[in-house]
Parts: sequence; structure tokens; C-alpha cells
Amino acid sequence: MSVPAVGDVAPDLTLPDTHGTPVTLSDLRGAPVALVFFPFAFSRVCGSELCELRDNLADFTAAGVTLLGVSCDSTFALRAWSEQERHGFDLLSDFWPHGAAARAYGVLDEEHGLALRGSFLLDADGVVRWSVVHPRGRARPIAAYREALAALRG
Repeated sequence: MSVPAVGDVAPDLTLPDTHGTPVTLSDLRGAPVALVFFPFAFSRVCGSELCELRDNLADFTAAGVTLLGVSCDSTFALRAWSEQERHGFDLLSDFWPHGAAARAYGVLDEEHGLALRGSFLLDADGVVRWSVVHPRGRARPIAAYREALAALRG
């Protein structure tokens, strides 16, 4: 699958959070959502990226945006990591069927079985308003999120 373009309706997904509770993207309509795909819990670059998002969560909250992190890790690994790092936003497991959500968003590295660093900002109607995809090892700058949040607010 290809990466959804700006203006496309985002693919729906249902994934378990760190407690196994299913989260369905279409159920969150009515408010904007930021989906942040990342390769692995407990890895260096992912750790710094998600902690930076945690430390700037007020930017998302002020814009009324629900922030969701998504990886192919199990719910158990994501829960342990989230408890350790106190992320303050939900992490969703794309473990099984392995990488189905990442594949739907065009960010699954099939060869290595992990999500690439893809971020998608969806408006209240579930339409993609901003996206960026970075390769493994290259962090996404918080400034890019801030610009996208400002553009969303108009």
C-alpha cells in the first residue's frame, strides 16, 4: 500500500492499547488525531522521539489533538515501556496481524517486520492534513509537528 496523501480519508484501524482495550480510529472522529508510527519500544531513537512528544504533549492538547503512538511491538512490551517512560498518551500494538495498520498507511518495512517513522495528522473528519515518513534511524523533529498543528488550527 502507498502512504495516504494529504486530502485522503485515513484508513481506519482498530488496535489494542497497552491494556488490551481496542481503539478504533473512526470512533475518534469529531476531533483531530495524530498517528505516530515508530519501529520499536525501548530503542534509542524511538525513545528520544516519544519522550520529546511526551514533553510537548501540551502542544497537542492545546490543539485538541489526540496523540497515538503505533508500533508492531506486543501490548506487553508497549505497556512496560509506557509505564517506564510515563508517555501520557496511548500506545497501540500493531502486533497481530503483524503490521496490518502500518501496511495500510504504507509505512511497514516488510523485510524487517517493523513500522517506519510515519506521522499522520488527521482532522476531525479523519482526513489526512499532514504526513511525514522518515527512514529508520532518522528522528522526526518536534518543530514539524508544531507547524502541522498550527496549520490545522488555521
